[in-house]
Amino acid sequence: MVKVLLFAHLKDLIGKDEIEVEADGLTIEELREKLSAENGLHGLEGVMAAVNEEFADPETVISSGDTVAFIPPVSGG
Repeated sequence: MVKVLLFAHLKDLIGKDEIEVEADGLTIEELREKLSAENGLHGLEGVMAAVNEEFADPETVISSGDTVAFIPPVSGG
């Protein structure tokens, strides 16, 4: 299992800041597609991803036990 951390509007979409999913061997891009299809998390395309607290590109492969964070851009005023 992989722990997925969600922030800002992503957390609001599903009402949780953390979920666990089966994603061993998937890439970040494949995990984005899985979360969109299975959990209704749309709009992950422009969101930064980090694996185990290090920024990751879409081709990064995820292993069981990893923590993946999806961090949307923040705006202020």
